[in-house]
Amino acid sequence: MNRRQVLRTSAALGAAGAVTGIGSTPSRATEATASPAAAAATTGQLRVHIVLYEGAEELDFTAPYEVFSAAGFFTDRPVDVRYVRAHGRGGVTAAYGTEVRPVREWSPRTADILVVPGGGYARPDGPGVPAEIKRGTLPAALAAAARPGLTISAVCTGAMLLSAAGLTRERPCTTHHKARADLERQGGVLKNARVVDDGDLVTAGGVTSGLDLALWLVRRHLGADTATGIEAMLEYEARGTVWAR
Repeated sequence: MNRRQVLRTSAALGAAGAVTGIGSTPSRATEATASPAAAAATTGQLRVHIVLYEGAEELDFTAPYEVFSAAGFFTDRPVDVRYVRAHGRGGVTAAYGTEVRPVREWSPRTADILVVPGGGYARPDGPGVPAEIKRGTLPAALAAAARPGLTISAVCTGAMLLSAAGLTRERPCTTHHKARADLERQGGVLKNARVVDDGDLVTAGGVTSGLDLALWLVRRHLGADTATGIEAMLEYEARGTVWAR
């Protein structure tokens, strides 16, 4: 076990103690509020696929990866998190030169959640969202992936890839502030919130909102105790408004 894993596990145990009240007698109020979170959990594995492509923004995909991976410390439900791409196997080079390998094959039918990062929206001639929209492969794959039981989500300008796939038209959504006008022009119903939850479509604002998107989805799928445990471990509290039906 490496040093990072030791620190992570120690922090998780400490956070779990703080959240669950280890070493103290729970009050009636604590007992009363614990059952809904327990009832929210299911026994099946939560399968999260984070979609990568050339020029994706590092923080857009690493923040959700960290949150969903850390969830395993705070829930008995297995959580599988993987990077996938629509162009077969192999690695990708992200916006600032980070090389990510390996990246798994596209398999949305085996996922419960897809997370689509943004990146490169202001660089139309370089790798990133505009290049992926122009190529058309990823938007087409996202459009074909939609099905009952799958939540498709996006961080930052990843929402513009969902828009190119026709998934945000006439639906509540949000994106990075510099792309909001484009998203609205393409038929999205913009909401002034950091995270917008429209059921099987969940979008978030600018780069750092990937943390808040992932924490919200963890809360939705794994319960509030798991989400607050992760917040304590990461020393980050979810911020901003969540718009939800």
